[in-house]
Amino acid sequence: MALINTFATGDTDTARSLLSDGYIQHNLAYGTGAGEQVAFDIFRFDENGKIAEHWDVMETIADQSTWQNQNGKF
Repeated sequence: MALINTFATGDTDTARSLLSDGYIQHNLAYGTGAGEQVAFDIFRFDENGKIAEHWDVMETIADQSTWQNQNGKF
């Protein structure tokens, strides 16, 4: 789980939480490990407030000279 690993190692410069109305929580974190990285976790909670689904991803951001647009990785 990318977000948990990022926090566990203290490898976080910036972390934000973006909440959707009762359905999905998005957590975006920028790491400072081997190269600049971005990670996010998406959770869906059931009607009892328990995690029903979880998705995550962690990617190293390529050097800006390789970007195909001004938006970088995304």
